Amino acid sequence: MMIAEVLIASAIIGTGLVALSAAIPLASYGLQEGNQLSTATFLATQRMEQVRNARWEAGPPLTDNLGISASDTTAPGSGAVVTFPDEASIVEPYASYSRTVRIMDCGAGAGCSGIVNADLRQITVTVSYRPMTGVGVAPATSTKSVVVTMYMTKR
Repeated sequence: MMIAEVLIASAIIGTGLVALSAAIPLASYGLQEGNQLSTATFLATQRMEQVRNARWEAGPPLTDNLGISASDTTAPGSGAVVTFPDEASIVEPYASYSRTVRIMDCGAGAGCSGIVNADLRQITVTVSYRPMTGVGVAPATSTKSVVVTMYMTKR
């Protein structure tokens, strides 16, 4: 009777361990996803602080170190100078992340989300990365992004 009880207990414990080992990759994925999302948010906030510190003053003389993006696909510039270039790969240890800045003039056309004001600009920082999946890194065509948006006025 003692051996039968040990065998049954071993089978129950073995089944529990197999079920537990199946949950480990899922938990690892969740931890990695949280880490990547936190890192992307940090990188977006970091760039947003750099943009906030750029001078855009009415003057005199007029100072515009902020710039404006000519379209949704171009980095902002002031004259021939690109103020915040696109980064296809951020320096180590963030080489797997890319970052873009887009600055739209709220005084032109339809403005920014319905707000029309020549002294206002909408700044959007996007950080993209390849997410982890339950079985490894997602394909290169699959990306996730963190988008941080802020409005800035002339000082």
